[in-house]
Amino acid sequence: MAATTATTTAVAVLRDWRGWPSSLSLLWRRSLRFRTLTVTLLLTSLAILVTCVTMALVIQGDLFDSRKNEVLEDARRAVDQAQAVLDSAAISDDPAALSELWDSVQRDLARNSTAEGIAGIRINAKAGTDTAAVRLNGFTAGLSENLITQALRFRVVEFDDRQTWQSVALTVSGREVPGIIVGQQIKVPQAGPFQMYFSYDLSDADQTLSFVQRTLWIAGIGLVAIVAAISFIVLRTVSTPIVEAAETSARLASGDLGVRLEVRGEDELATLGRSFNAMADSIEAQIKELGELSLVQQRFVSDVSHELRTPLTTIRLAADMLNDQRDEFDPVMSRTTELLHTQVQRFETLLSDLLEISRYDAGSVQLELEATSLAHLAEDMIDQMRPLAEGHDTELRLVAPGGYSPVDMDPRRVRRVLRNLIGNAIEHGEGRPVVITVDSNQHAVAVGVRDSGLGMEPDDAERVFDRFWRADPSRQRTIGGTGLGLSIALGDAMLHGGTLAVWSEIGVGTNFVLTLPRHQGVIDGPSPVPLEPQEPLAELTDATQPIELADLPPHLFDEGSL
Repeated sequence: MAATTATTTAVAVLRDWRGWPSSLSLLWRRSLRFRTLTVTLLLTSLAILVTCVTMALVIQGDLFDSRKNEVLEDARRAVDQAQAVLDSAAISDDPAALSELWDSVQRDLARNSTAEGIAGIRINAKAGTDTAAVRLNGFTAGLSENLITQALRFRVVEFDDRQTWQSVALTVSGREVPGIIVGQQIKVPQAGPFQMYFSYDLSDADQTLSFVQRTLWIAGIGLVAIVAAISFIVLRTVSTPIVEAAETSARLASGDLGVRLEVRGEDELATLGRSFNAMADSIEAQIKELGELSLVQQRFVSDVSHELRTPLTTIRLAADMLNDQRDEFDPVMSRTTELLHTQVQRFETLLSDLLEISRYDAGSVQLELEATSLAHLAEDMIDQMRPLAEGHDTELRLVAPGGYSPVDMDPRRVRRVLRNLIGNAIEHGEGRPVVITVDSNQHAVAVGVRDSGLGMEPDDAERVFDRFWRADPSRQRTIGGTGLGLSIALGDAMLHGGTLAVWSEIGVGTNFVLTLPRHQGVIDGPSPVPLEPQEPLAELTDATQPIELADLPPHLFDEGSL
């Protein structure tokens, strides 16, 4: 399966050549095999390239030095033989005999050397120092004097006991080939010294070098191909179990607890597979055990809650009767009756919350959707909570620039969320104003409840939706509560496909934002009400109440009109 995925990705890359950069980047990030093979090939190619270039340069230098030494030796041998002939010749003052001897030496030079061309140039003596008795002319045989540079001539004239050479481009059979010219002096009796130059064709060495270079490149490319094949086979052998382990672990993480790795052999990868399977067995067993314990817990909570409803109903009726007659009791009995009535109500609320939580855990909660205006619903809840706010010297303010168009929601559950959020804001707001903000956009409607209380630490804000969790356990609740309200509120929000988020800062306050989608599904885009307040609370408390919409035409409530 891993090989099929990699092959499919590679085929997609080849087909869409215009998207190669992004596709190769994606393949580089996702495929360990591709990344390792690419790095191996690049490093191998670089190493082979450096090796081939180094070998080619070394061979080139060795070939040239070897060929240069050959031609230098060839020229020296020819000149030495000619010089020996000249030195041993018995010539008197006969110019004709000297000229014939000079012609014979030219033929010997051409016969005794392998040079392509030979040239002899008389060295002109300085004024007043010419002691030559006979004047002989220079000669050229296949070597143009134009190829002999002034620098080379100067060195030959200057150093009469040394050979001098220079690389040139020779013309052989109408084409230019690399060559070398060797210069050396030869002394002709009664005629003076001559410059002797020999030109040699180095095309054979150049052909040898080209052959060696081609062989090196072909061998290098073949070596890269062999390394690529070997690397692919080795990587496939090593990476296939790793890819299988990654895919299996992903399936295990997604909830497929029965998936296992196929174990082959006895090597380290087989040990890894056996360890992974043992870990998967342990995880599956623990999850099943936790699931069974969770079912038992849910059933216990549900059963206990249902069983307590009947005696609790009886106790509540008795408490209500006693509370109605508490004026007839003495003060101590009257206070006791009042406390009994309050705690029975709280116990009943806790029992209702436990039943609701058990329904969420069992997945049996269903929405009763109605087209409802969130702004009007928030206004109704503010009116209901106002007596409680007045009892805590807290002012409730509503800022509603949007949210008037009806949206499908469960009004009972949304009221419960708002009741919980506003009640918490009143309890923890330290008597400062509480601002309820309602707004909407094309994707969602939202309501935010903000107070200016003590606020919470970031760690506390992350746990605020946990069941029975309290930021300050030493602080007593003043309006009741069971510790399950925010957990249920979060469940109600998620049941609508929405979100319930919190922002809090020590010494600044807390802001809860409930966001609901206009249509059933996932919220697309940001919430209409920002989670982190954008302006000080003092400015919001000066905002006006929402306008009265009772007498407006019904078509203004359509979504398209807002």
